[in-house]
Amino acid sequence: MIDYLILGGGSAGCVLAARLSEDASKRVCLIEAGRDISQTTMPDAIRSRYPGRAYLDTNNIWQQLKARMSAPAALRRYEQAKLLGGGSAINALMANRGAPADYDEWEALGARGWNWQACLPYFRKLESDCDFDGELHGAIGPVRIQRTAWARISPFVRAVLGTLQAHGHALRDDQNGPWEDGAFIGSIAVSAAGERIPTSVCYLSDTVRARKNLSIRTGLVVERILFDGRRATGARILRADGSHEDVRAARVIVSAGAIHSPALLLRSGVGPASDLAALGIEVRADRAGVGRNLMEHPSIAVSAFLPRVARTPFPDEHHEQAIVRFSSGLPDTVPGDMHGAILSRSGWHSVGYRLGTIFFWVNKSYSRGQVKLASASPFEEPHVDFAMLSDARDLERLKLALRFGERTLGAPSMAAHRDIVFPSSYSPRVAAVAVPGVWNALQRGALSALLDIAGPLRGSLVRRVVTQGVSIGELLADDESMTAYVTRSVGGTWHPSGTCRMGDARDPLAVTDADGAVYGVEGLHVCDASLMPSIPCANTNVPTIMVAERVADLLKRRVVL
Repeated sequence: MIDYLILGGGSAGCVLAARLSEDASKRVCLIEAGRDISQTTMPDAIRSRYPGRAYLDTNNIWQQLKARMSAPAALRRYEQAKLLGGGSAINALMANRGAPADYDEWEALGARGWNWQACLPYFRKLESDCDFDGELHGAIGPVRIQRTAWARISPFVRAVLGTLQAHGHALRDDQNGPWEDGAFIGSIAVSAAGERIPTSVCYLSDTVRARKNLSIRTGLVVERILFDGRRATGARILRADGSHEDVRAARVIVSAGAIHSPALLLRSGVGPASDLAALGIEVRADRAGVGRNLMEHPSIAVSAFLPRVARTPFPDEHHEQAIVRFSSGLPDTVPGDMHGAILSRSGWHSVGYRLGTIFFWVNKSYSRGQVKLASASPFEEPHVDFAMLSDARDLERLKLALRFGERTLGAPSMAAHRDIVFPSSYSPRVAAVAVPGVWNALQRGALSALLDIAGPLRGSLVRRVVTQGVSIGELLADDESMTAYVTRSVGGTWHPSGTCRMGDARDPLAVTDADGAVYGVEGLHVCDASLMPSIPCANTNVPTIMVAERVADLLKRRVVL
């Protein structure tokens, strides 16, 4: 029999498979719905140090998944990885941890033992930091972390950093050092050759894949978890030809991500009893918190047209070259609650090459949404509603971000490195135009040429074609217009989390204990970003890897005990 059956081969699932199979006496099976991605099979768009195309390829994502960002907005495509390595195979490569207070907060919210001092050893364990050492850093972990060399920082990003310094935002060395406001060259995870290293590569190396006790199976959909009474005994797996297979295991670990992990639990009878009964699903455990507490980092951006002198001379270089961390100062918010990613280019295509951006998000958001089943079918995506800006603090801070962005990019010190400044967002329209294709290429090429030759008419062209009538000046002059713009334009950052959160056994909305064991049943665990009680002030990939490293150790310890 399989000892550990891992359902989902994303950032967390690959870590679990590698760590749990270190014990040769334990049989480990990893199931992934998407295709395998290894060192030898990575396509160029995934392998690239410039990651701008990987998440646009519909072969890499759940094609039918949509989400609502804020209350009045329509559903839009929400890119989530569907391939081995998960988000680590298509994300922006950013490798940061968040604030120590984030993890102390987890413990305060009921996740016993998940404080900063307990998590730090696992952050160190996962990384090999090429630039810094000392008590905060690791040197022998699978994830290789470095910062882009100053010589390859684009003229636009250099000018933004200089302007930020003049405005009091000091340029600091280490984004993963002591938690403080300032500007930083971003920490990124790349190989020594400068290529992406998803967890399907850096954890599931050829040596690890050769272990006789580890089985990696891709292209298989999990219909539901199997139970004998209240004990999880395995999972029903659906093959591409429509047939199914029941895989038995002593312990089942759900690692399908913060959207699909709660959906799988719900399909399997773990969740709010009334919702399950309405769909004809047998209730195994009445857990009201499954799918609740859905978190994201709400985002908005300010962009500028770049004259030729400001554009990067290294088109294949990583685009998110620097970041600014600052504190909003709003009541009931934490230090470093705002984040701005400073982009040397705003897209993989010719238009994006001509635009520089500060992409802002609320680093510590307070709005909460929900994931609910649309049906009991594993082939119908769940309803996803992030309810962004439902907490007024998040709305006010995105408006603050627009003001921050205009003040920075509009500063006289930026005059030689930008032309027209305008508000922007990753809207469905922007996403649709960015998809590779002949017609899109013609549109992008025509717009790029017009932007280059427009001269004094460039502002009118941007307003008519890019922002569809919106100008940054008008938004700043009218709070009502700014509120309306932010509410309809808010996007995410592809950091869903919290939907199977850890918590105290007495908390009716907690889904698992501090080991990731699901309350109300036996032999069933969750391990991915859905465990997070609150969202960290960071891109969530490295925190998710940390969670998987620690849960793997907790599982080993639980078996021994």
